Amino acid sequence: MSRRCHLTGKAVLTGNNVSHANNKSRRRFLPNLQDTTLLSDILGTGVRMRVTTHGLRTIEHNGGLDAFLLGTPDRKLPVEAKVIKRRILRVQDAKAAQAV
Repeated sequence: MSRRCHLTGKAVLTGNNVSHANNKSRRRFLPNLQDTTLLSDILGTGVRMRVTTHGLRTIEHNGGLDAFLLGTPDRKLPVEAKVIKRRILRVQDAKAAQAV
């Protein structure tokens, strides 16, 4: 399982530990990933994802999972988020066709 956010694509960064004597050794900066269930109003169910805390704040800022995915262009979304966005669009189109 990769250390990558399913919504924002944020991943591991690398850098140096620098000692007081200015010795450098390599280190990894890991994203703060959380396993969460995000509720989708359109799907009517919860969607399990590994999301960074920054991604959770972004979702809340945009008004929920559905609003975030529908308002974000596909080129900015990772593959996992595109799959859920397609599911949301499919259900949304089916509900619109049923109403007409």
